[in-house]
Amino acid sequence: MRKYIVFALLMAMLMAPATMDARKKKDKKLEKRGVNIENVNAVEQPMQEVTITNPAQQLYGEWDIVTMRKKKVYSLERAYLYLDFKGGNKVYGNNGCNTINGTFQLSGNNIKFGEFISTGESCRNVTNEKTIMHTLADVRRYTLQTQYNAQYMNLMNSKGAVIMVLKRHNLDAMNGPWLVKEINSENVSEKNMRLVIDALMQTIHGDTGCNIINGIITLDPTKDMAIQFEDLHSTENDCEDIDYETALLLALETTVSCKRINPYEMALLDSKGAIVLMLQRINLR
Repeated sequence: MRKYIVFALLMAMLMAPATMDARKKKDKKLEKRGVNIENVNAVEQPMQEVTITNPAQQLYGEWDIVTMRKKKVYSLERAYLYLDFKGGNKVYGNNGCNTINGTFQLSGNNIKFGEFISTGESCRNVTNEKTIMHTLADVRRYTLQTQYNAQYMNLMNSKGAVIMVLKRHNLDAMNGPWLVKEINSENVSEKNMRLVIDALMQTIHGDTGCNIINGIITLDPTKDMAIQFEDLHSTENDCEDIDYETALLLALETTVSCKRINPYEMALLDSKGAIVLMLQRINLR
C-alpha cells in the first residue's frame, strides 16, 4: 500500500508543473486578446428593456449599425444612421460606403424608412452596402435596450424578427471646447491650450498657444467610449513652449478611449488605461 501512495504522490508532483504551465499559457493568450483574466468568469450583464415614453427624445441622434441579420457589420466607412426629428423626421448617415439621406415615419413602436438617396462611390466592403439598404427597407418596428450604460435599438421586420441592431454613439459628452488641464499628470492650465472636439463630424481643432492643430476622429462602435485622434497637423510656428505642444500631440496620438470624470472634466486614456490628458470644459465666446 505504501508503494502505491508514494507512486501517486510522485505522479501528482510531476503533473503539477505541467498544469501550471498550461494555465499560464492560457492566461497569456487571454492577455493577448485583451481579456481581463480576473473577470473571465464574470456574469455578463443582461440586456434591459427600455420603455418608450418620448420617441423624439429617445431616438434622436446618431446610431452606429453594429449587426445586420445576426452578423457583425464590417465596412470601410463607419456605417451609421442619424435620426433628425427637428428637420421633419429625416434620416441621414452612411451605409458603409456612401452617404445616404432619406425620411422615416414613426408611430409608437412602428418605424418605416422612406426612399433613400445616396452618393455614387464604389467600394469593396465586407458587408455589402446594398444588403444594408435592403434591410433598412424591411424595417417595420423597433425596441430599445440598455447594457453596461450603452443604448441599443433593435430594428425588426413585419414578422417581429430583429434584422438590424443599432448602438447609440455615446461620445456626445466629448463634444465642445476644452482647456487642456494636464498632460501626463503635469498641470499645464496656464499654457491656455484649447481643443474643440466634434464627435458627430469626427473632427478635432485646437490652439496650442503657438500653433493651430487639426485632425480627424476615429470611433470604434464595438467599444464603449473608444476614441482615437489621427491625421493630426499643425502650423509650423516656432515658439518657446513648443515642447508642450509636442507632448500634447503625442498624447492625442496615443489616446484610445475617454472617461468622464464629472460634468466639467474628461480624461483621455492610452491603451494601458493610463490618463495622458485631462481636459476641462470651457465656454468660447
